[in-house]
Amino acid sequence: MSHPRGRDTQRSALYAAEAMVLSLFASERPTVELAGTSITLPPEGRFGSVESVRGYVDRVLARPSVRGRFPRADLPVAVRARRGDRSAHYESAPSPVIAVPESAEGRWALRELVVLHEVSHHLTEPGVVPHGPEFATTLVDLVADVLGPEAGFVYRVILTDSGIALS
Repeated sequence: MSHPRGRDTQRSALYAAEAMVLSLFASERPTVELAGTSITLPPEGRFGSVESVRGYVDRVLARPSVRGRFPRADLPVAVRARRGDRSAHYESAPSPVIAVPESAEGRWALRELVVLHEVSHHLTEPGVVPHGPEFATTLVDLVADVLGPEAGFVYRVILTDSGIALS
């Protein structure tokens, strides 16, 4: 996928920050101390199949709060299996598709926060830097809407502490 609007300079830092978030949510402890605040993390959904991811994405895009905040929520996105196990990804052209690995080695990607990252690509207006400030803000806002304000707070703090610019 080509990205005509600038370099994706935040990509590595955003992925590193998200790795910290994912490890917090994978922890056995539901309560974390972050920015001087004790936060109880909401449970994160795990998926058993690409089909279950597809249903989840449809439900997220159908949420009135998501439709009200993100104009692109009205645009359907397909979900398909992806070969390989190293990443999930979003394709905007020729039509919107989220691809997630379903092999045993790729099951790490069948988790709610990974899917919300890909949905955030779909909801971010075309033509912006893929992991830039607009995307990062969409990700924080979407996580807060779907998983709750505590999860949004965790994302906002970790991303900004990692130097990720938000719009």
